Amino acid sequence: MEQVLRPIYQERASQSNTLGVILVGKREEKSNVTDTFDTVLLIIVKEAEKPVFTKHYLYEGNKVALHTVTEKIIRKWLLIGSNKKVVDWIFFGRVLFDRNEFLHKLKIELQEFPFSGRKIKTGIQFSKLIRRYLEGKEYFDKGSYLDAYNHVVDSLHHLGRLSIIDSGLYPEVTVWAQVKKIEPAIYKLYEELVTSNEPIEKRLELLFLASEFLIHSRTRDGAQHILEVMQTKETWTIQELHDHDELMNYSVDLEVFVEYLVDKGYIQIEPIVAKSEMIFHRHYKVNKEALEMEQGL
Repeated sequence: MEQVLRPIYQERASQSNTLGVILVGKREEKSNVTDTFDTVLLIIVKEAEKPVFTKHYLYEGNKVALHTVTEKIIRKWLLIGSNKKVVDWIFFGRVLFDRNEFLHKLKIELQEFPFSGRKIKTGIQFSKLIRRYLEGKEYFDKGSYLDAYNHVVDSLHHLGRLSIIDSGLYPEVTVWAQVKKIEPAIYKLYEELVTSNEPIEKRLELLFLASEFLIHSRTRDGAQHILEVMQTKETWTIQELHDHDELMNYSVDLEVFVEYLVDKGYIQIEPIVAKSEMIFHRHYKVNKEALEMEQGL
């Protein structure tokens, strides 16, 4: 297959804009890693008119997908975990072209997983965990147990990814295989949720209790990134938080996360008088006293 695709990727490799080319073959008969395609050709470029551009080919009954993606998009996927297959492609794909060792350095970066990157990724995963947990608890309280079940499964996935990130590793496609080795307690919770013969209501009740403890114990680490960003100025509007280069990666989970941290005392409300004296703008600031007390403990 590589020989067949050579004219395609060599043409792109000759362009100065191309940073790397990776070939990924299907390892199993039905493989989601390659989106059921027999072969995936990933081309990473510096810039492009379309940040993600895809073509599909057919060769002697084999399906081939070609993805041309900018470096900026690749790094965003890796940061927020929105395209987990890319991690597998970078780690296990065959490198066909590597300009100035771009792919080699990217692999090392992922393996070493710098602390600054871990803080951002921890914050993003924790914000997603908070949303899924709170929504799941709401469904549970309403008696909508199947909806609550779906949210609890998702929240456990985020807990699992957090445990992997905390250990200094990068979450791969097979997250639970990693979690089983790194955090057996979380794996056991997941196993009990999906395999237990207990009624679903009982399973969920126990999971919410256990999750509440695990979330509480991770709140300080999960909030570290957003609190460090917020300490760079005295107060913030919610729009200023949304517009921040790093916090915008929290996307739709940001406001739920901020409210959760307000509830836990990490963030304070600063009322600012609006045009009408009866209405106040809601600004936010870090509760430095609470942080100092916690650090003192």
